[in-house]
This record gives sequence, C-alpha cells and structure tokens, in this order.
Amino acid sequence: MASFAGTTQKCTACEKTVYLVDKLTADGRTYHMACFRCHHCRNTLKLSNYCSFEGVLYCRPHYDQLYKRTGSLDKSFDGTPKIQKAEKQTSENENAKTLANVFVGTTDKCMCCKKTVYPTERVTVNGTPYHKGCFKCTYGGCTISSANFVTHETKLYCKHHHIQLFKEKGNYSQLENDIAV
Repeated sequence: MASFAGTTQKCTACEKTVYLVDKLTADGRTYHMACFRCHHCRNTLKLSNYCSFEGVLYCRPHYDQLYKRTGSLDKSFDGTPKIQKAEKQTSENENAKTLANVFVGTTDKCMCCKKTVYPTERVTVNGTPYHKGCFKCTYGGCTISSANFVTHETKLYCKHHHIQLFKEKGNYSQLENDIAV
C-alpha cells in the first residue's frame, strides 16, 4: 500500500503542513489556498488580484484604500503603526555617488578623432573604441561594418579599397603616402 508523506513546508498564515495539492506560493512564501486571504476583509485572494506589503496580504481595493487613507503603507487601518522596517544603513553620500556614476562619461577615446566615446555611440573592434561616425574607410570614406573592414597601423579600410590599393601599389608604405597627399 502506498502512503503519501507530507511536505516539510508550513503555511505562512496557519503554520500547518502544506501539501502539494493545496500549495500556493506568493512572494517566496507558502500558503494553503484557503489561507491566502486579505488581512482586512478576509476574502480569499488569487495570484492575479493580491497585493502584499511587508508580508501582509491585501486585496487590491483594500491595499489602495489603506494607502489613500493613511498616505503611506506604514500604518494599518486602525491608524496604529505596523511593524517598523529596519532602517537601511546606506548614507545619502553613498546613494549620491552611485547615482553620479551613472552619468559620468567614459575615459575611452575614439581612435580616429581622439574625442570621448560614450556608450550610445561606441563601436568597439578588438578592444579599440570608435564613434559610429568615425568607423569608416580611411581611403574612400565608405561606411564599414565589423564584417567588412581591415585595419593597418590603426587605420581602417573597407575590404574593397584595401584589396584594390594593396594590389595596385604592392606595399603599404606607398599607400600611406597616397592618402596623405
């Protein structure tokens, strides 16, 4: 004869064993389906219509009502303070530094124009940053992508011009003189 053993999980509301058939998990806490109720009106909740604050469950109307009546979620309907949250140990200076770091520019400089390259306009090839507008063929000014370019001594060339110039000139030193002219 088969026997069904209970789980070791306890319901957050009634602290009795919760079996898989009757198990409901919300906000990382386990409940019986029947124990998943609004703290104020005691109506049964669903996962689609509940709100929770500091582990206390509310239906959507009572959650909204509590917030509107008291102006905060730190009080109950009776006006008595709820369990106080532990104060965070972070200081205002630490928060300001974190926020400031989001808006700070980078120290990366574009290989072509030597100006600062910001993340929204960056193209990186082999660890070298470029502006999107600077990432073009040195010889013809063609728009290039990461799939159709060749670098020579930190200068960018499209594959077409690189092959054309290398076959015509035979070496790179003459190529550099032609570009400078």
